[in-house]
Amino acid sequence: MDAQSHHVPMQQLLPEFCRSGIVLRIFVLAQGLAIVLALVPGVSNEFWSRLGLTSIFLHWVTLLSAALLCLFRRRLQYASPTVLAWLTLLLLMLVTLFVSIFAYGFLQHNSWSQSDPFHLFLLKTMLIALLVGGMGIQLFSLYVQHSWRLGAQSRSELDALQARIQPHFLFNSLNAAAELTQTDAVAAETALLDLAALFRAAMHAGAEVTLKEELELSRQYLALEQLRLDSRLQIEWDLPAEIPQIRVPCLTLQPLLENAVRHGIERCAAGGVVRVQLVASARFATIVLMNPVGDNRKKHSGNGIALANIRRRLELMYGDGASLTTSNQDGQYRVKLVIPVQVLNAS
Repeated sequence: MDAQSHHVPMQQLLPEFCRSGIVLRIFVLAQGLAIVLALVPGVSNEFWSRLGLTSIFLHWVTLLSAALLCLFRRRLQYASPTVLAWLTLLLLMLVTLFVSIFAYGFLQHNSWSQSDPFHLFLLKTMLIALLVGGMGIQLFSLYVQHSWRLGAQSRSELDALQARIQPHFLFNSLNAAAELTQTDAVAAETALLDLAALFRAAMHAGAEVTLKEELELSRQYLALEQLRLDSRLQIEWDLPAEIPQIRVPCLTLQPLLENAVRHGIERCAAGGVVRVQLVASARFATIVLMNPVGDNRKKHSGNGIALANIRRRLELMYGDGASLTTSNQDGQYRVKLVIPVQVLNAS
């Protein structure tokens, strides 16, 4: 693989073979290969029996290989792309060897009339595994390099979008801090520090932060907005005592909260409550943001741009492992963000 592959997220280098979607794709690809091998002309006139035996053999090899890659995924994630490719090919060859020995013994026990000599049978199956595995790794290498190029382009585009904290927010926050200097110097200093933290994060919009850090940035943003809106903006936090140790793209929640304030709270005459809820399980962290639906007679595209931006950033980092959905029901706008839980490296 190209050296650029080092920059591709781990889940793109080694898919999560435990997931049902990946297993189904492997099953379908193995069955397609079995049909191709059974259709080879001049090999055997018993098409259906050959197809059945080939299918069983290939499914054993592919599913066992996928199970082992799933089992050793955490250890393999520390390997370089080249080492990972060789280890994957070696694992495929070893599984093929094991299944070939078992299959040959089973066929002989059941008086398989067209059995090749053991060494020839073994040579054929190992050669097929080597060729198919080698071609698969080469194709996947091209896919990884293509993903890296798309990722680099997307990161540059998304950084430009994400770094664009709205000017009106800057001016409003500075005005609020200026007013506080006359009445509460400590609160004014806190507001300026919060504002500095947000702009520092905006300068590193392409980076990754922990979910705990992202939630702290969200608190700082809402604290600044609360200075301007006062009692019109109420905030409810529903967070577990221990925040999951996972990473998210920097400034993922802030644009969603900004939409909640601009398109919800500001358009409600009496204001409203912004709720932030985090529910963590062994596999996923689910963040739910809720705000009242304001007067939306004036259409704005900012909400859709922010959602599309965040979806692309999550896709770049997690593939199809994360999701962002919205709903509008009973006067409440609800954003649900689901992120897979991955333990941070000790480093």
